[in-house]
Amino acid sequence: MGAWIMAGVTFREAARKKLLWTALLAGVAFLALFSTGLHYQVKDLTHSSVPPLIRNQLLSAMLQVGFYAVDLLAVIMTILTSIDTLSGEIASGTIQAIATKPISRWQILIGKWMGFAGMIAAYIAVMFGGVTFVGRWIAAIAPRHAFRGGMLIFLECLLLLTITFCSGTRFSTLTNGVIALGLHGIAFIGGWLEQIGAAANSPRLVTVGVVSSVIMPSEALWRRASVEMQPSFARVLQLTPFANASAPSGIMIVYAVAYLLAAMALALYYFHHRDL
Repeated sequence: MGAWIMAGVTFREAARKKLLWTALLAGVAFLALFSTGLHYQVKDLTHSSVPPLIRNQLLSAMLQVGFYAVDLLAVIMTILTSIDTLSGEIASGTIQAIATKPISRWQILIGKWMGFAGMIAAYIAVMFGGVTFVGRWIAAIAPRHAFRGGMLIFLECLLLLTITFCSGTRFSTLTNGVIALGLHGIAFIGGWLEQIGAAANSPRLVTVGVVSSVIMPSEALWRRASVEMQPSFARVLQLTPFANASAPSGIMIVYAVAYLLAAMALALYYFHHRDL
């Protein structure tokens, strides 16, 4: 019960942050830009001699660009809104006002995590639903497995949220942000190296990408989401950067869940033994 109370308090505190509302405004601006770009692309393709099959693949690729932007916005919003949740409150001493109440430390941490998870879920639902609606309304296209793709993006954000909580129990806010962004940066670069290596038939480059996904599997979750959402024919043609010549397997999803649970266990351990 204490964890649920803390989750509600955290959700309301997060909703009052200017950064969240700025992210929402940025999301609205992106949807407006995406709608305009998709409208003109549909208009140009309608008056061209492009075969219908290729036309659908190009529009599907444009939709993947929209989902990629949603993934990027959600990741940045997750990291920036949560990096000072524990480290900032510990440094300022405000956490003591909560820790002295009849709520155990694990309930404080889990409650705060659930509050942010709810906020992230709402943000992804709005942005993901917005891109899907625009695709249906303007271009009459839709992702293949929208629910699977959305859940994988949500899992990616939960993984990064857990990382910020884990490092926030040990390090300052600035260091926490550097760790979270640095790990995701490794995953991001490694994911593209793996794609380039698979396309260029370079096993060593693919291995470098796989190792980076083992270090941090966040980008692998997005690439798996992209595979789930785009038509299988698009992956065969390899027309876009999102065709994923080397697609993560289901084992990587299981690994990402285990990674998240391990990070949460470490966060609980460090927070329990942390001198507040």
